[in-house]
Amino acid sequence: MTETVSYEVTGKTGEIEFRKYPALVLATVDSAGDYSGFNLLFAYITGKNAANNTLPMTSPVIKPAKIPMTAPVVSDRMTMSFVMPAGKTSDEIPEPLDSKVRIVPVPGREVGVITFRGRTGEKEVRAAEERLLKGLRDAGIETAGEVFLMRYNPPWIPGFLRHNEVGVEVRR
Repeated sequence: MTETVSYEVTGKTGEIEFRKYPALVLATVDSAGDYSGFNLLFAYITGKNAANNTLPMTSPVIKPAKIPMTAPVVSDRMTMSFVMPAGKTSDEIPEPLDSKVRIVPVPGREVGVITFRGRTGEKEVRAAEERLLKGLRDAGIETAGEVFLMRYNPPWIPGFLRHNEVGVEVRR
């Protein structure tokens, strides 16, 4: 079973749940929207790091909610991040051997989240993002940063069984 990032529920408005997340450490790569980012991160957690250590897979896998267009556009970039094991600081995480993998500390923060099932195509993610931002605007809650997508299941899980979320940092 994959470890999931812990959080504390701090409130709710409509379908939006507010969560307080602890400080996290992410292994992050830039990718062209294909599986190259996943492959680099998977190699990193399975031992392609300075310590030759394996790290447990955690969920969710985090990506920006804005999904770039596919071919012929090749210049669009996006990030993909794996959450490192709970309780580890960036100094305790093995150094990546591939310079494309970056270790990024993220401070604790409060996030507004909407959960949805199914695939994470552009249409589905955009609809969830729009509901999230509208719900926050209607509630008078300020956002900070960009909306991000959190996927909790591996790609072989059927779409109707997948658990996904969109979230954005909030200031309440």
